[in-house]
Amino acid sequence: MSNLVKIPGLCDVHVHFREPGFSYKETIKSGSMAAKAGGYTAVCTMPNLNPVSDSVENIKIQQDIIDRDAVISVYPYAAITVGQKGQKIAPLEELAPYCIAFSDDGYGVQDEGMMKEAMERAKALNKLIVAHCEINELLNGGYIHEGNYAKTHGHKGICSESEWRQVERDVKLSDITGCPYHVCHVSTKESIEIIKDAKMSGVNVTCETAPHYLLLCEDDLIDDGRFKMNPPIRSKKDKEALLLGITDGTIDMIATDHAPHSIEEKSKGLEKSAFGVVGLEIAFPLMYTKLVGEKIITLEKLIDLMAYAPRKRFNIPFKENEFFTWDLEKRFIVDSSKFISKGKATPFEGMELLGGII
Repeated sequence: MSNLVKIPGLCDVHVHFREPGFSYKETIKSGSMAAKAGGYTAVCTMPNLNPVSDSVENIKIQQDIIDRDAVISVYPYAAITVGQKGQKIAPLEELAPYCIAFSDDGYGVQDEGMMKEAMERAKALNKLIVAHCEINELLNGGYIHEGNYAKTHGHKGICSESEWRQVERDVKLSDITGCPYHVCHVSTKESIEIIKDAKMSGVNVTCETAPHYLLLCEDDLIDDGRFKMNPPIRSKKDKEALLLGITDGTIDMIATDHAPHSIEEKSKGLEKSAFGVVGLEIAFPLMYTKLVGEKIITLEKLIDLMAYAPRKRFNIPFKENEFFTWDLEKRFIVDSSKFISKGKATPFEGMELLGGII
């Protein structure tokens, strides 16, 4: 049957499995099972755990759980700074053998000198610096995009500059140090322009974005916690710039930033809900339905964005028989109550999508 396609196992370089420390939100077992249900065979887990993965002792706690419970390949990040507090660089040399890369995801490294030193040390270790770009002094208590919806509905906004200004700083530092650098969850037009220019200048930089930034903008917002993530869904112009970045190669890969929370934590509206949405179980059908179905990119390009390019950049090998057979004509309605993940918050609830593993 022509609608059946064998697709390599997907790879997501940006997920939160919450264990150790926050297993009520997600566990290595539930997160990896959710990933497998979505067609993934490799994921990279962020270090914002308890304890933070900022020492060999701490990262081994996570690795022991991975070895015991993971049903796919799970590669942990190590933190750039101790406790992800941005005050002291973690022992990168000791951590390097145990991690896929270094990231303080959830927090931007505020001090330029500290980021420069981290890049110099990561470069010597042949490791990527993977950055959540955010300038704290520009946040002003915001929790959604600083745009028309925020102004109209009386919400505090997060300005685009809080992201792109740090992207601008970091690509310059990457150029100076020669450190391979990767930007997490790009959401703004300006960030795309900066990264595109840096690539043309020969800087060793890559970036990712997530399905919600490609498919949604502030016009789609409602006062519901399932629309709250960091960075926020931004303007229509930002979304259009991201779609262009997908087609012209500026954006190298699609990651979910799968960030589960409890139902209670996500039930407090835009202002008071926790930041983060889930996405592993529906990411490929979302992107196939919307990007391939609307002829923005080809299926081959989507597979590269979600399977090959992440592995190439992060040096993640394919293992034997890492393929799934998908029925690309299978229709289903997104129903988060059926998710394997403990997290249920998705802005795509109720959407009809194409694509299911058989």
